[in-house]
Amino acid sequence: MSGKTISEKILSAKSRRDARAGDIVVCDVDLVLGTDASSPMAIDYFDRMAGTALFNAARVLFAMDHYAPPATPAVAAFHDRIRGFARAHGAEVREVGDGISFQLAAELGRAVPGSLVIGADSHTVTLGALGLFATGVGSSDLAAAMITGQVWLRVPETIHVRLDGERPSSVAAKDVALELVRIIGPEGANYQTLELDGPAMSSFSLEDRLVISNLGVEMGAKAAIFGVDAATEGYLSGRLAPSDHARSVVVASDGDARYARELVVDVSAISPRISLPHSPDKVVSIEEAVGTPVQMVFIGTCTGGRTSDFHDVLDVLERAGGRIATGVQLVLTPASCEVERRLLDDGTLDALAAMGGIVTTPGCGACCGTSGVIPGDGMNVISTANRNFKARMGNATASIYLASPTACAAAAVTGRITDPRTLPGTVT
Repeated sequence: MSGKTISEKILSAKSRRDARAGDIVVCDVDLVLGTDASSPMAIDYFDRMAGTALFNAARVLFAMDHYAPPATPAVAAFHDRIRGFARAHGAEVREVGDGISFQLAAELGRAVPGSLVIGADSHTVTLGALGLFATGVGSSDLAAAMITGQVWLRVPETIHVRLDGERPSSVAAKDVALELVRIIGPEGANYQTLELDGPAMSSFSLEDRLVISNLGVEMGAKAAIFGVDAATEGYLSGRLAPSDHARSVVVASDGDARYARELVVDVSAISPRISLPHSPDKVVSIEEAVGTPVQMVFIGTCTGGRTSDFHDVLDVLERAGGRIATGVQLVLTPASCEVERRLLDDGTLDALAAMGGIVTTPGCGACCGTSGVIPGDGMNVISTANRNFKARMGNATASIYLASPTACAAAAVTGRITDPRTLPGTVT
């Protein structure tokens, strides 16, 4: 029999059986993530399932991230309900302003290599960048896992993605992620794992890999996993408690593992990409959209709200004289309070705010249109986010373009979609 993929190995370990692609398995979960968008319904299911206690309070984490801050009394009441439930059962709650659930799990060292993480947010797949199996589930599965500590899964087939070539300095992780969405399509990886490796992998930081794994769900993927290397270990260094170190297991695919499909992506051939309204898979080279007027630029959320992203944006704006184009709103949302603190400590947020940037609460609000700044009627928005469906940011008449932080910053400078390679002082 052939060897195993990373997914097959992790799900074999968590189900304590020889699990292969296509098998239905019941797995022990290492971490359950709830958000304020999903947890109220999960608590309803918990009660209907006659739940009386959490399987392990230390392995359940709630984050107030989608409605941050709450915009209505009803949402505030949902928050209070989650707080009350967590308090009654001893679970941890990360409050409004702390950040996005899976970003927090990474920062807090709660998601370790070789583990199984589930969350009622489809972009929980982001955590696969840490060498683990992470996936989104529905609120009923979340409730069942809170009670039993288990989840049922069909073991996914795996698409092997080999990142090859030398990465140009002008190519962002978001460009690579969007190119993968273009190649694979919105359903091309349905209920499959993307397993990413290759010689170009080392040119992407752990934060870069989080972006690429995140976009896996826009291809239909059940999980999107990078192998563990020095970048993984460097990111986790100092974040893991001794008990978390003990749970960490480096998992690699066998040389004779069986894949459903193998792709080689030459990153040296990728140029800046942009996703056109109103679907993430409408990906073209940015040259095809150059000149389109822009009225809002959004920097933030789980695919563009990390420290390095804001540094890239500030660099572009400073090289352009520290000016935002007339008629352009620049909205800035850090992915977490850790990111926000770093950007405050090094002066980045103050500098961007002094240029006219609007800093909002860490979390998902502006991206989802549930809280924060909402675009006006008919606006064109260029965003570092992962989705651009109609009404995604709270206004169905707005048109949302998805691009890298550098490309978004270039649009903030010029007031129109601009190839960032054409800006003065840019190294390509």
